[in-house]
Amino acid sequence: MADKMEIRLAGSGGQGIILASIILAEAALSSGKNVAQTQSYGAEARGGMCKAEVVASEGKIGFFKVRRPTFLLALTQQSLDQYTVGIPEECTVMADDSLSLPVHLHGDKVYRLPILRTASEDVGRALTANVVAVGAINKVLSLASSEDLRQAVLKHIPAGTEELNLKALDAGANLI
Repeated sequence: MADKMEIRLAGSGGQGIILASIILAEAALSSGKNVAQTQSYGAEARGGMCKAEVVASEGKIGFFKVRRPTFLLALTQQSLDQYTVGIPEECTVMADDSLSLPVHLHGDKVYRLPILRTASEDVGRALTANVVAVGAINKVLSLASSEDLRQAVLKHIPAGTEELNLKALDAGANLI
């Protein structure tokens, strides 16, 4: 892991973006990082724009909001279009492969992955897309140990869905 990561997750309400950020933050904390997690979303409970951020650092965190993202996940076209404007050149971008990449995005720091399709078809439940994304994100960033990530997932999912969500986590990691 780099000394400091500024992670932005974006999509629409109902996709589990906020839960994904909470899981990543908790796993990073359990792995010994200093962490700050924030979230914002539109007035709509489902379907509106949603953004959540995690700042993880080996040292102190002076400001808890993402100013210069080092990583961006986008699960909707609107979030990809909006949040890639003005991002630093070194920012790693992960987008669902159903989205059209803006022309300014290219290179080896762009991951186009079948996150939504993997959740629906391979895991068997579209609602697990956030956990699929968490598995892929951690594989790219090495934010937390595999065990800390698994424990964070298990802590925040509904009882009775453990096997399904761990399958989603592994499916996400296997996309990388």
